[in-house]
Amino acid sequence: MTLLLKALTGISAAILLVIALLGQLITVAGFLIVAVKIAIVGIFLALIIMIAFSILRDRSRRRHEVEDL
Repeated sequence: MTLLLKALTGISAAILLVIALLGQLITVAGFLIVAVKIAIVGIFLALIIMIAFSILRDRSRRRHEVEDL
């Protein structure tokens, strides 16, 4: 009887450990997904700002070329 009780205790402890570890794994995965989303948005904003800056710089150069002529 005690052998069966020890086996059930060990199995239930293993199941509870797996449940706890899966919960932490889901939390870490969620954090990583949010971090990747923030990085993508940051890269997109940087790209848009660089494009706008290059357009404004090109317009400024064209104005100076027209004035020099």
